[in-house]
Amino acid sequence: MDATVWLTIAAVVALGLAIAAGVLLVRVFAARRLLLDAGIPLRDKALFWVAVIYTVSPVDLIPDPVYLDDIGVLLLALRSLHAAAAAVRPGTTAAAKTTAAKEPDPA
Repeated sequence: MDATVWLTIAAVVALGLAIAAGVLLVRVFAARRLLLDAGIPLRDKALFWVAVIYTVSPVDLIPDPVYLDDIGVLLLALRSLHAAAAAVRPGTTAAAKTTAAKEPDPA
């Protein structure tokens, strides 16, 4: 394999990771509505903003062509927000909504 093939493969992998980080960043912003709930602890609200700032900042644990650290921080923020929302308002997770929708009405 010559250098052009390796560069092409590296560019495709970098583009895929950048797209994954972008999608997760959009999902974190979509989960922002959970922050409006006053019952969510400040720690989880702060984690949201830390994840957003870390993703767009030029300072990273791993250099920016590899977005694995950004993806990890975004996934942590999403998981924390959803767990906090489920603890505050049981039945708000997507799994609970689909389960409730599948169950027949007891009436």
